[in-house]
Amino acid sequence: MDLHIKNQTFLVCGVTSGLGKATAEHLIAEGAKAIGIARTEQSLTQMAKQHSDSLIPIVADITNTENIKQIIEQSITANISGVFINSGGPPAKKFEETNLSDWDNAYNHLLKWKVTLIQGLLPHFKSLKYGRFVFLESSSVKQPIDNLVLSTSLRLSVVGLMKTLSQELAGSGITFNLIAPGSHDTPAIDRLISKKSEEQNIGFEDAKNAFIQNQPTKTLGNPKHLGSLATWLLSPLSEFVNGQVYAIEGGAVKSTL
Repeated sequence: MDLHIKNQTFLVCGVTSGLGKATAEHLIAEGAKAIGIARTEQSLTQMAKQHSDSLIPIVADITNTENIKQIIEQSITANISGVFINSGGPPAKKFEETNLSDWDNAYNHLLKWKVTLIQGLLPHFKSLKYGRFVFLESSSVKQPIDNLVLSTSLRLSVVGLMKTLSQELAGSGITFNLIAPGSHDTPAIDRLISKKSEEQNIGFEDAKNAFIQNQPTKTLGNPKHLGSLATWLLSPLSEFVNGQVYAIEGGAVKSTL
């Protein structure tokens, strides 16, 4: 399928791992270019070598205000068409295990930088009368997940932000949508499995096997398949999709809404 994104450029956060990497690789396969953001220079350099004509690497901490300014400037210069907004989650904890600094850190890592980035990029997209924002959060915004009180609480704030933006900018050519993945086979799932291992006093592999067997599909999600959805949402073909939350979780969410 031709997604009509050949030679377009997209900003992809968290590009060297998991669902960010899968999305960037799908974009590149469709003939697009990606500005890839990651904190680890070695991994980013290696990925840039593999996609030397299609990946523009930026080593940066996306939560750092000065880094965000640099990212915004380079994104506007590259005339980006869309943004894949993605970052790692806070530590796996129950509410009574948290303290106020945990909540401050969760706000900084899951909400604050996204607001700053969007504020900086909106004038660019409004001038184009076109743009795509795709947020990657968690299926916990549909149904809470054990030990993820920090993640669930702040990611629900992102859902509120996304839905509000989709309404305030409706008809502008700019759309906002959110993917809420469940348990996918990425490094991010390890923090949950490690927490289960600690709680149940069993080895990591035993905890992982039990975790997988507890999934309705008896398997973990394939990040490459989710990356294809993100790429479609970043394309012009998604023009009639706005303000939606896509829970990709293998049937783990029991809610009817």
